[in-house]
Amino acid sequence: MASNLNGKVAIVTGGGRDVGRQIALALAADGAAVALNYNRSSAEAEAVVGEIRAAGGNARAYRADVGKYEQVKDMVDGVVRDFGRIDILVNNAGLVINERFVNTTPEQWAAQIDVDLYGTIHTCHAVAPHMIKQNFGRIITLAGDSSRIGENGLAIAAAARAGGIALMKSLAKELGRANVTANAISLGLIETAHSDPEFLAANREKIVRQYPLRRIGKPEDVAPTVAFLASEGAAWITGQVLSVNGGFCMV
Repeated sequence: MASNLNGKVAIVTGGGRDVGRQIALALAADGAAVALNYNRSSAEAEAVVGEIRAAGGNARAYRADVGKYEQVKDMVDGVVRDFGRIDILVNNAGLVINERFVNTTPEQWAAQIDVDLYGTIHTCHAVAPHMIKQNFGRIITLAGDSSRIGENGLAIAAAARAGGIALMKSLAKELGRANVTANAISLGLIETAHSDPEFLAANREKIVRQYPLRRIGKPEDVAPTVAFLASEGAAWITGQVLSVNGGFCMV
């Protein structure tokens, strides 16, 4: 185990699979104790906890629907009770429904906004007082390039994630005096174990042509940037949007 984040405690929402799993493993490898949030699959979350512990790290899983503030508040209270503090918040949990805007429904809007925007608001609101009290914190929110340049079929997810980016910029200004940074990471397409294999098989060549690095991203491509923003090396970086996207979007 490295000691870059030794003594720090991190919450990773949606940490049981794919990008969240890799983030949790990276933070733990750098020495942080990890509170791994999940909503549906306790088996996936506990498997990641097991991986971290097997490597000599410290981790626990916490169930909460980030779209429900009371559940988030209970989770944060539990993390503070179990670990004594919260230093790092990674807003990774997300919901994307790929559908043309004119075909979407209010129920689909609410489902995505609850997780992608309200989920980020809820976690930040519950965690911020603890970070202010200890005069230290790192808030890192994952977004997508659609939230900055738009994308067919992703109008609602893009709008919700763009709200998360705006929240990071505002919190950077509000919380900076308490030594709390707030940044976003904008992702290109990330291929995971839960990606649609038929869609990728039919469209991979066309998709890859849009990326200067000529490949789709992997969860392992994201975690190092999160770990960096959580570290002392990023102590003077706040209110920024860092791209991890293979060059797809350059803004």
